[in-house]
Amino acid sequence: MTGIVLLNKPRRLSSNTAVNIVKRAAGASKAGHLGTLDVEAEGLLPIALGSCTKLFDIYLNKNKEYITTFKFGEERDTFDLEGQITRTDDKKISKEDILKILPTFLGKLSQMPPAYSAKKINGKKAYELAREGKEPTLNPKEIEIYNFELIEEKEKNLFVFKVACSSGTYIRALCRDLAASLSTCGVCYDIIRTKCGDFKLKDAFSLEDVKAGKFSVIAPEDLFSFEKVEVSKENEIRILNGQILPCKLKDGRYNLFGSTFLGLADAREGKLKLEIRLN
Repeated sequence: MTGIVLLNKPRRLSSNTAVNIVKRAAGASKAGHLGTLDVEAEGLLPIALGSCTKLFDIYLNKNKEYITTFKFGEERDTFDLEGQITRTDDKKISKEDILKILPTFLGKLSQMPPAYSAKKINGKKAYELAREGKEPTLNPKEIEIYNFELIEEKEKNLFVFKVACSSGTYIRALCRDLAASLSTCGVCYDIIRTKCGDFKLKDAFSLEDVKAGKFSVIAPEDLFSFEKVEVSKENEIRILNGQILPCKLKDGRYNLFGSTFLGLADAREGKLKLEIRLN
């Protein structure tokens, strides 16, 4: 079984547990997610099966979109509802206050990851150190916010946002930083991932559907819109054995076919090489 399953991950389920459930349901030899979601987050989790796990690096850098709810006037050590309250503030935040500050969050930013994150520090995850009472040594990372939109005010100090951002952006940290800019504190009430690259939440299957076998797998050849290139049986054997073929193709990436879909090939300076084998 090779391909990608789009899962609508529920809250309070780890991404690794979700992967194992899909792996068993699909009868796949191996599986992996293409970008983790926090335990307290929900929404789109693309899960690669079989040889499609090789696509991790490609999808790792895909842009993401989220719908998220921030509560101002409360802070927790994890910056979501899973943690312990560490600070409160009775400052009233208005829509106007937020709309004034949102434009300053657009573009490239330096973001400090939360202490409770899966960032690796000397082989150990930051949240493991934090739970041991240790202070993880983290470094800021450059991210980019493409869109940061206020959707609605649900009640006092409780606001819903839409965020389009680069891979690696922590929405919980974005809540922390927006609250600081408003001279208050904040916590993420919920995070829903709605897009990952070209994949959309509306096309994802529920956990119940997956367990019941009511899901489909996106075939490797349907994942990319690169131009199709076919090779002869002789050249198929050669390229699968790691040989580089002469070609007259423009430089770029191609969907490579022989007797079946072989994978993604790169053409460079008249030479064709199979970069990611997916058959």
